[in-house]
Amino acid sequence: MTITDDFLSAARLALALMRAPQVTDSWDKPSALPEFGVSGLAGHIAYQVLPLPDMIAAEPEDVPTVSLMEHYARAGWTELDVDSEFHTRIRAGGENIASGGPADLCDRVEQTVDALAGTLATAGNRPVRMPHWGPWAVSLDEYLLSRVMELVVHSDDLAVSVGVDTPQFPRHVHETVIDLLSSMALNRHDGIDIVRAFSRKERAPKDITAF
Repeated sequence: MTITDDFLSAARLALALMRAPQVTDSWDKPSALPEFGVSGLAGHIAYQVLPLPDMIAAEPEDVPTVSLMEHYARAGWTELDVDSEFHTRIRAGGENIASGGPADLCDRVEQTVDALAGTLATAGNRPVRMPHWGPWAVSLDEYLLSRVMELVVHSDDLAVSVGVDTPQFPRHVHETVIDLLSSMALNRHDGIDIVRAFSRKERAPKDITAF
């Protein structure tokens, strides 16, 4: 399995969840995330997929390529409050992407995933960059890794929001996400606390979240 396989698998499972009638029925209701509506959360999930064709097609920029961990350290969003300008912009962006309604959103995601199944196979591990990032890029493989994490985490958020079961992602996808979240958690917590959380429930800390 490659990270491209994991990404496409996660994207298709997230799309199947987005097409659930319970999502449509709850479209205008609050989600399980503070200040996020169900529609905006679905739009945010879609955003993990929709920009990729343009990112792959763009000419590489004259900026350094950093590791994914360095990207997260530079971006700093994991430490920001829910009412911060960054998270407010994320919520507004999700709502804007979803403004055409659930059927339109899902159709756009499906078309993009189908196209990416071909283009990702020949894209190579080139540097990619989101327009709102600072002056740096990450490799395509590491970007896809970050999108797999976002798809899995927010699919769980969406499923909980509308009262359906969370998609059953393949074990390898979960392993990929857990590896990334563990590395991110090590940036915020002592290593022994994370070890205890996995091995010693009597000494496990209350919080080892990655963000």
